[in-house]
Amino acid sequence: MNINKTVQMIHQDIIKWRRDLHQIPEIGFELEQTSCYLRECLDQMGITYCTAAGTGIVALIEGGKPGPTLALRADMDALPITEETGLSFASTNGNMHACGHDAHMAMLLGTAKIINGIRDRLSGNVKLLFQPGEEGHGGAEQMIADGCLENPSVDAITGLHVGQIFPEVKTGQVGYCEGPILAAATAFTVTVRGKSTHGALPHLGVDAITVAAEIILALQKIISREMDPLDPAVLTVGKISGGEALNIITPRVTFSGDFRTLHEANRQFITERIGEISYSVAKANRAEAEVEILGGYPSTVNDSEFTKKVVDAASNIIGSEQLIEIKKPNMGTEDMALYLEKVPGAFFVLGTGNPGKGITYPHHNSKFDLDEDTLWIGPAIFCQLALDYLKFK
Repeated sequence: MNINKTVQMIHQDIIKWRRDLHQIPEIGFELEQTSCYLRECLDQMGITYCTAAGTGIVALIEGGKPGPTLALRADMDALPITEETGLSFASTNGNMHACGHDAHMAMLLGTAKIINGIRDRLSGNVKLLFQPGEEGHGGAEQMIADGCLENPSVDAITGLHVGQIFPEVKTGQVGYCEGPILAAATAFTVTVRGKSTHGALPHLGVDAITVAAEIILALQKIISREMDPLDPAVLTVGKISGGEALNIITPRVTFSGDFRTLHEANRQFITERIGEISYSVAKANRAEAEVEILGGYPSTVNDSEFTKKVVDAASNIIGSEQLIEIKKPNMGTEDMALYLEKVPGAFFVLGTGNPGKGITYPHHNSKFDLDEDTLWIGPAIFCQLALDYLKFK
């Protein structure tokens, strides 16, 4: 079977699906229009499915013979960004697919259409996971809780991300790596409590603002002085609030941030140090501190053996010269990591930026776009991987 030729035949369908979905971006789990559109497409293909995580979809294509189950995942949600691309199919509802999830869904629909047509020749099953709530809403966790990896049990999983996450991965190229490819993100909030007084009488109070400032500066030393400089870690305080009047010493300040790590030991170490530093600095200044670790996503870690299978499949589709081994993981995050904690798999990237066409804006930008000429590559790799993994006859 010539996968490239077969996928090229439905390339225009993939583009249409992407454009249709691009015009109806929705946020978090509130994806009624998006979910309805996808279900209608699956109904037209005759593919059975159930819902999960509210608006998520778990579709199953059963092969003609027994065998393992391969899961393919696409995220569905958009961002609360007003689009400024000027595209003829631009969103007008105040939200935007500024992270390429419209393309992810369209490519998975293309994969579904092809795989469903040859299902009788497969030894095993293909699960299609259309997941809501990737953009910080915990969608993968809810999908897993609702049984998306069960009945039948998933043996391996893969997914991809479009865009320019890794600059070395150019237009139409595929980036891959074994082990960590994206970081873990852990959010935290610190509340400092002091004692209010007039600014003219500072000795009668405890200034929560200066205490918070001292804690924030001390937290930066975790990265600069306590971490191995060759082991990436980042800590950011992105929000701070407190105070009501310019001449009153405020009794309460709250600040929030997150930290990024590649390895679990570092994640645990930074978590402990945030608490120790916050409590100690506050106490030294006669204040109190409350630390809340809010959780987040673990590191996205690719299974070495399954990554090799993805590389083999991609080589058959676009040639080994178009495969780029990623040497340095990105400190961004992905809740694909939660699936990869449960079953072996791999997450790879497809370069869809194109400076020659003016497609250069990064993810989460109001002018983000992608080169639609590359959209056939994702489904082709998914299909080739399924054929290889499920012993296509």
